Parts: sequence; C-alpha cells; structure tokens
Amino acid sequence: MLLGKIIKNHRILIASILILGLSGVIFFYHSNDNTIHADEKKVKVKIMHPLQQDISLSYKYVGTVKAEDEIKIQSNISGKIKEKYVKGGQYVRQGQALYKIDSRQYESALLSARAALEQSKAILHNAEIDLARDEKLLASSAVSEQKVTTQQSQVRQNNAVVAANEALVKKAQEDLDDTVVYAPTSGRLDLKDVPAGTYAAAGSTTLATVGTSDPTNVQFNISENEYLKTISEWNDEGENKTVNLILSNGKEYPLPGSIFAVDRSLTENTGSLTVKALFPNPDNDLLPGMFARVRISGPVVPNAILVPQRAVQQLLDKAFVNIVNNNGEAEAREVKLGDKVGSYYIIEEGIKAEDQIIVEGLVKIQDGTNVEASAVTPEEMGFSLTEDTETNMDS
Repeated sequence: MLLGKIIKNHRILIASILILGLSGVIFFYHSNDNTIHADEKKVKVKIMHPLQQDISLSYKYVGTVKAEDEIKIQSNISGKIKEKYVKGGQYVRQGQALYKIDSRQYESALLSARAALEQSKAILHNAEIDLARDEKLLASSAVSEQKVTTQQSQVRQNNAVVAANEALVKKAQEDLDDTVVYAPTSGRLDLKDVPAGTYAAAGSTTLATVGTSDPTNVQFNISENEYLKTISEWNDEGENKTVNLILSNGKEYPLPGSIFAVDRSLTENTGSLTVKALFPNPDNDLLPGMFARVRISGPVVPNAILVPQRAVQQLLDKAFVNIVNNNGEAEAREVKLGDKVGSYYIIEEGIKAEDQIIVEGLVKIQDGTNVEASAVTPEEMGFSLTEDTETNMDS
C-alpha cells in the first residue's frame, strides 16, 4: 500500500511539473508572438519638417516664337521670273534685289508712253502758238472773240492730254522698275521660294516670305483665371513687365525680354488672353516656330510653408498631408494648397512649421497607423526649390 502511494504521488508530481513547463513554454511563445506582432504594426516611414521661408513666385506659359514682321513678298507686276538672286533660307537686307521679272513688255510700254507724251506735247505747243496768234488778231478785231475762246479751250484740253500721258509714262516707268523685286525689310527668307521660270501674278504669287529676326517675339496665352489672379501686377507694370524664356532643352535664354502687346479681349473659343513678349535676338538663336516657356515674375509670399509635392495626396477637390503625431501615429491633415514651387507646394492652411511630414511610405499607412519614423533632409530626397521653381500656369 505504501509503495503504491509513493508511486502515485510521484506520478502526480511529474504531471504537475510537465503542466507547469508546458504553461511556461506557451507563455513564452505567446509573449514573443505579441512582441513580434507589435513590431510588425509599426510601419517604417521617412519624415521631414516643412520649409518655411519667403518665396518669390514666378509663372510659366507655353509660347511660340514668331517673326516680328513676317512679310509675304509679291510682285507688283505680272511676268515670268527671269533671274533669281537669292536662295531660300538666306539672310537679306532691306532693299536687296531678290528676283528679276521679264522686263521686255514693260520696256516697250514705257517707250510707247513716252512717244505718246511727246506727241501730245507737240500738239499742245502748236495749240499755244495758235492761241497767241489769235489773241493778237483779236486786239485788232481781225478775228472773233469766239474763235479765241475756242482756241483757249483747245489749249486746256491739250494740257490735260499731256498730263495724262505724263502719268502713263510715270506708271510705265514704275512697272519697269518693279521688274526687279527687292526685300521690303531685313530678315531671313523661308525655304518655300519660287524658282526662276515661274510665272508671277501681280499681287497674287508669293515669291518668298521674309521675317525680321532681331528682335523677335514670343506669343503665349493666359487663361481668364490666371489673368484675374495676377491682375493687380498686370495693371501696375503692364507692358513694361520683364519676362524670361526657357528653351525646349531646359536652358534659359540669356537675354530678357518684355511684354509689348496684350490683346484687348479674351478669345471666344478658348477663353484665353493672347500676350506677346519681345526678345532681342542678335545671334538668331530664336527661330520662328520654336516652342519655349515664358517665365514671368510674380509676388513674394512671406514665411511660406512648403511641403514636398510627393507628400500631398489629393482626393476629388480635397488635399491631405500625413504627419506623425505625438503618439507616433500617422495622422491625415486636410490642407489648402497654394502655388507649386519647384518640388514643393505652398500650404496656405492645415500645416505648421513644426509638424513632421511623412514623405515616404505613404502607400503603407492609413490614419492611425503606428509608424517608425526616420528623419531625412530635402537633399537626401532630391527635393529642390530651383529644379522647377516656377508655377506652371498651363495645367
């Protein structure tokens, strides 16, 4: 009996030890599991503080380079082109001979007009001699007053014929002179010029097109909203406002320009206002038809709060920025966006300079997510105020 009790007590002791051991293992793994899950709930994100500084805004518009005075060259007379003194794409100066039109018919016309003029002058001379004789005879009553009056009328008529013939000679001389076509202004010819042998119709056939290249103008459009946004500046500076040009390769054109013409009304189809800016072009770097971006300086925003564009999430007509709050959680803040400045947005409402902005890891978080934040600098993230510091007014 005693042996049986001892064995029984040993079994109970061993069972108790096993149960305690198993409970410890379960507790250990459960505690470990909670720690692992707690760590897994913390999402790694990168944060930075907003920038706060004075910002000089500027606005950009897509523009097209146009020749300042683009003129279609047409002949004043009709005829076949006999000679061509220039070639397409050539730079010409005002008054330079470009084409020679067959002049034979105009030479003949001039000779004929001159002959008619000489004939009418001879007739006039004879009429004046007759009038002088009749006036002497009238003094001695040898002829009637009526005859003298008739002769005076004949002289006036012959004078009119001489004047008409002089006009015909002048016209014939002008037509002959117009057989040589000259450049109306200095500039570069286009390549679509006509070859020798082509028949040119007066005032119809375009022989070439020439445009002045220095200065040249850039034409662009601004919307009604953009105009209203900057109306005070336009009224203050107007056509004296200085502008700069960014070429399609991203480089800035070295010579600044100025606004010299603003349309008086918005276009009906697009609702935009057409503006022209004039730029010096001494080296002919700006060619008609080139696309470029016109940059216009805007106002200075004092103590602007700047948040990277990649940190801003937009939904319908609302914008949000995620910050890390005092509890180490992600918190979405609704913000009011201002202008774009380089890699940043100006935040008008919703964010303070001391807030910690989440700039990376946004796709992994939602409002209330526990985060493990690590601070970064704008340089590390590639953010810049100068990379594209102008507000793009074309979007």
